Amino acid sequence: MGVSVGVSVHVWLAPAGADPRTTAHNLLLALASTLTDDPALTHDETGRPQIPGLAVSLTHTHHQVAVAAAPEGPVGLDLEELGPREFRPLADRWFSQQELRWLDQQPDVRRAFLQLWTAKEAVGKALGLGLRRAGLRRPMPLGGGVVASAPELLVTYVPWPDAVLALAAPTGLTEIVVRHETALRSVVRSRTSLPVVVRGS
Repeated sequence: MGVSVGVSVHVWLAPAGADPRTTAHNLLLALASTLTDDPALTHDETGRPQIPGLAVSLTHTHHQVAVAAAPEGPVGLDLEELGPREFRPLADRWFSQQELRWLDQQPDVRRAFLQLWTAKEAVGKALGLGLRRAGLRRPMPLGGGVVASAPELLVTYVPWPDAVLALAAPTGLTEIVVRHETALRSVVRSRTSLPVVVRGS
């Protein structure tokens, strides 16, 4: 899929329910049906979701699912809930010295850690690699922006309460349309520019 100016990515979120994977698949199909006729969801040999004619990604935690779709791609999405966790050993093992310095300068170190972690996962998904091939060691733009090792991609963050939601999308990204299933009439349009800053909530 080619990269062009004016890429719009749709991101939908919903409560995870008893089966987060099934909820995510159903939500992705619902989103895709607003962008294409009769979407069919399959998976490639690595388990990556595919819908013909769209770039798609999904992620889930115990409590939330999030899906993304766009007419152009690639796209990657990763969600992590904020909560108590021991993150420093992971950061020391996988993050570069530059990333560690940036991390230590942030007012909310746990959120900053999750920004880097979800960015690495979202970029890996967009590239079709996941975290394989040293994905956790892939340098990320600090605070969001164009990915140096994959300059066709940028990373930005979708504001979400009590969670970090990273989106990797083409550098032509101009709009993120966010919708939550519990408030279907509530659609938030977040515009982006370079350097990438998601405005609104």
